[in-house]
Amino acid sequence: MRTVFAAAAILLASGAQAQLIKCDQASTQTDMNLCADQAYRKSDADLNAAYKEAMTRLKDRKDAATQLEAAQKAWLFFRDAECTFSSGGVTGGSAYPMVLSMCLDELTQARTKQLHAYLKCEEGDMSCPVPGKP
Repeated sequence: MRTVFAAAAILLASGAQAQLIKCDQASTQTDMNLCADQAYRKSDADLNAAYKEAMTRLKDRKDAATQLEAAQKAWLFFRDAECTFSSGGVTGGSAYPMVLSMCLDELTQARTKQLHAYLKCEEGDMSCPVPGKP
């Protein structure tokens, strides 16, 4: 778990540089690492927005809000552990930050898609835990 945070801290410190890179033309490992981090950060922002909207819709359903919060915390733990494991083959190498960020990005996008599905439930769908827009 420490390696996830160490890689994230390094990339965070370099975040401003990522804005200057044309990611479709990245040719150095450093640029590819920064671009992968930039993509993950966008996905993470999208995830946070979807989660916030779901929690807002659950404001009158405290039990459901507590369940979503617990599920999200468990999912974050899983995501970080899974990506630490799946990028383990390059730990210590120059590609590690890129591989880690790509995994985080992919799983974060999948979770965001799940949350968006909850936000688009049809009225009367009893299998949907998040109420529609008021």
